[in-house]
Amino acid sequence: MKAIKKNKTSSPVIFEVEIPTAHETSGDSATQEPPKIWTVSQLTRHIRLTLESQFRSLIVEGELSNFKRSTPGHLYFQLKDEQAQIRGVMFRQAARFLKFEPSDGLEVIVKGHLGVYEPRGDYQIQVSSMEPKGLGSLQLAFEQLKEKLGQEGLFNPEYKQHIPFLPKRIGIVTSPTGAVIHDMLHVLKRRCPIVPVLLYPAAVQGDPAPPMLIEGIEYFNQIRESHQIDVIIIGRGGGSIEDLWAFNNEELVRTIFHSEIPIISAVGHETDFTLTDFVSDVRAPTPSAAMELAVPKIQDLEGTLNDREGRLCIAIRRYLQQHQENIKMTAQRLRSPDFIIHQHMQRLDDLSHRLQIFMQNKLSQSKEQLTQKVELLDSLNPLAVIKRGYGIILDDSQKMVKSIHSVEEGDSITVHLADGKLQTRIEKKQSR
Repeated sequence: MKAIKKNKTSSPVIFEVEIPTAHETSGDSATQEPPKIWTVSQLTRHIRLTLESQFRSLIVEGELSNFKRSTPGHLYFQLKDEQAQIRGVMFRQAARFLKFEPSDGLEVIVKGHLGVYEPRGDYQIQVSSMEPKGLGSLQLAFEQLKEKLGQEGLFNPEYKQHIPFLPKRIGIVTSPTGAVIHDMLHVLKRRCPIVPVLLYPAAVQGDPAPPMLIEGIEYFNQIRESHQIDVIIIGRGGGSIEDLWAFNNEELVRTIFHSEIPIISAVGHETDFTLTDFVSDVRAPTPSAAMELAVPKIQDLEGTLNDREGRLCIAIRRYLQQHQENIKMTAQRLRSPDFIIHQHMQRLDDLSHRLQIFMQNKLSQSKEQLTQKVELLDSLNPLAVIKRGYGIILDDSQKMVKSIHSVEEGDSITVHLADGKLQTRIEKKQSR
């Protein structure tokens, strides 16, 4: 067996094992030792030791495919280019330091060493670190998390709260020792020193920063009503993406989104952007600008108050003048109580006179109508007929006799005349 030699091509590493043929053997065959017989395990182990000793430090670029994350957190994938591919593995101890989420199709640059997985006889790269090709891992992690949270709606404008015009108290979450807090307090003193502030000291860089920033926001929300805190400023000065990375923490972004107090994000310089800028209610280009957005200038307040005071005084004077004129006109109409009483007395006399005339006319009309009805009754009264020489004949049952056929000869009848009545008997009936 010849020594293993490396192929000089820049493609995936290829190893050739040359086994001597019978023609290449020298000497008498009767005096040579028999060839060594390898077990599969021995050969695989020998290959592993050889590869690992030759390729202990590798930097390889390629496209991720068949990416998988196991339950314990190990990463398994393949690196490929247009002509070849090689397996790769990144164990949990190294994978936990990744700032981005690997995915199929992503171009990456990995560092590690070549090894062999003996149970399958596969050679693979054991990766110790991984970076996106052409884009830093932090920038890629930023873009990935931004897209994820954006799809959830955390950056939507309809969820933004309004910053109060004149806050009762401002809560600030930042470092107590940096220049940021001094700059903000200087702006506050210049613009509106009557507004009090509360500072929650927090780290603004490194791993301790996100939990402390979250605690500060949650603390101000807890004392919101008791301390009348109606706006929060969270921020720090400028720096690299690594320096500002705490403000891209997913839990911090979600805490800002759920805050009941409106939040102004003031991280870095005007060209710096973090995820807290997108989720906050207002993004300020600098911490000093954040304070300018949080409070109005006291000179502007005084000018506004003076203007409104002047307009209010004019409105009050107009109101009083209008009501004074109304009172004056009402007083002129009222004059004195005697005048009103005399008017009502005169009105009463007039109504009494009109009532009397109405009653007299009504009585005359009633009398005239009564006379007409009496005369009509008299004309219809049978007594009036009797007075003219007629009589009324009634039979024994006091019914009026209108025909000779209603009585018989010998019946008793009563004849009513104008001056009395006659009691008689019928002696004879004779038809006309």
